[in-house]
Amino acid sequence: MKFKLDGKSTAIFYAAFALFFGAFLFYPISYALVRAFQINGRFTLSFVLGVLADPVQRESIANSFLLGAAVTATSTLVALPLAWATVKFQFPGKPFFSGLLLVPMILPPFVGAIGMRVFFARYYGSANLFLAKLGLTDGGHLIDWFGEWGFFGVVILQTLHLYPIMYLNLSAALANIDPAMEDAARNLGSRGLGLFRRITFPLMLPGFFAGATLVFIWAFTDLGTPLMFGYRRVMAVQIFDRLVEMETNPQGYALVVVVLVTTLALFLASKQVIRGQSFSMMSKGTTAASERRPGPLAMAALYAMFLAVIGAAMIPHLGVVMTSLSKRWFMTLTPDIWTLDHYGSALSHPLTLPAIRNSILYSSLSTLVDVVLGLWIGVMLVRRKIVGAAVLDAIVMLPLALPGIVLAFGYVGAFGGASGTLDLGFFQWRLTLDPRENPVALLVISYSVRRLPYMVRAVVAGLEQVSESFEEASLNLGATPAQTTMRITVPLIGANLVAGTILAFSFAMLEVSDSLLLVFKEPFYPITKAIYQLFARLDDGPYIASALGVWAMAFLTLSLMGAALIMGRKMGEMFRG
Repeated sequence: MKFKLDGKSTAIFYAAFALFFGAFLFYPISYALVRAFQINGRFTLSFVLGVLADPVQRESIANSFLLGAAVTATSTLVALPLAWATVKFQFPGKPFFSGLLLVPMILPPFVGAIGMRVFFARYYGSANLFLAKLGLTDGGHLIDWFGEWGFFGVVILQTLHLYPIMYLNLSAALANIDPAMEDAARNLGSRGLGLFRRITFPLMLPGFFAGATLVFIWAFTDLGTPLMFGYRRVMAVQIFDRLVEMETNPQGYALVVVVLVTTLALFLASKQVIRGQSFSMMSKGTTAASERRPGPLAMAALYAMFLAVIGAAMIPHLGVVMTSLSKRWFMTLTPDIWTLDHYGSALSHPLTLPAIRNSILYSSLSTLVDVVLGLWIGVMLVRRKIVGAAVLDAIVMLPLALPGIVLAFGYVGAFGGASGTLDLGFFQWRLTLDPRENPVALLVISYSVRRLPYMVRAVVAGLEQVSESFEEASLNLGATPAQTTMRITVPLIGANLVAGTILAFSFAMLEVSDSLLLVFKEPFYPITKAIYQLFARLDDGPYIASALGVWAMAFLTLSLMGAALIMGRKMGEMFRG
């Protein structure tokens, strides 16, 4: 059952919900749309059409589409065999290898680009030096991995980072298939690829489209990786480059509209493709009953596949770690001199130390917002009888479908100049949402909006596992709904709240798009902005940036391990579409 609320409590909830999401989700998007389609108060398509007519922008749009499609395809090719092996076979070490497959999630891809550059730089990268030692290249015929081959470099790095999302969705889809469906097909003579094409894959389509949509949107709108690779002819970088002229040139807003329309159209199309088709089965899969032990050759092939993917996925991490341990690394396969000094510098450098403090502050405040809102919204959706619960749930999850760069660009435009002074006579307080003046408020809000879906899903998962009888007893004994929530509900779902808090805090600490777009002044830099700025500096900048990246990896690893121990298999659902 769901508990009814009085009209006043419901009205307060709806008002708070509308205020938060209206001001910090729909308003910045609407502002970008108005700027893209309006001139002197009149509607116009000239700005959007101008983007489509500009050869550079057309190339950027095409490159972004190709990038999204290529990363989605390669992620599927990598993840599908892994998901099949994990669900269909029982072999020693399966939980260990399944855990290692998720390792790429502990490193933002733009930090991984630092590691890739030390291996694949044209004139001093280890790959070209190794090929030269083998006599396969010479000084006049070096492979330009990040210039001529820059597109493929971005595809590879994004694939190595995003295949876990596809893996989680495909493995969940496979595990939910009733083995009786495949057994019936085998009895009718279907085998091998025919069975997979006609029975298994069609039943997996909901999970596949969910994962493919998330991967495509992420790759399509990723800012950090192309920036670090110097691959600037993509839409995210073009939008980033127009920050400095957004007041005078509406082209940035037009690009935002193209990205927004594309991602939302893709999201809706993925829903439409599977709508009207029946994927229901008599029962969900019982994977334990369908698992089989492979023979010696098949088991060797499975181990080889897992080790190959995990090894490739570790290359960016290895590059970052090796760079962080290098005192000097130039024109050699491995560093000339090893040192631990950069780890101390990363925690004491004039740029990094304030950045660490800033990130802890921003992430702590945004996580507090997420805990309060996530608990409130989750309880209202699961335990309270409110009108429009499905619509509210869809709005809460909307930030997962909206690219971070779209929201961040909208924030800069919508709240630019939004400042004022509260004068009480004896006390004056400067209030601002203008990121050029002070980005703290908008950073906290943007972090919380982007991570709120994780917290809501954690709360909903906890509530669905807890019997309502405890809360019913509390209400029957005279406690108010608020008292019941704080004294009964919160302790019962405490583990889920802790897991959601860990995820919201840790991913906010390493947020890229918001951090790069919303922060203009060095005193306000968060960690990711500091890494980006350090990498561009000569001398020891890349080494300190790598060390800071390793510290970030260690932090996120511990965070994910803690969340996984608390939530178990439920944690994977937070990264599925």
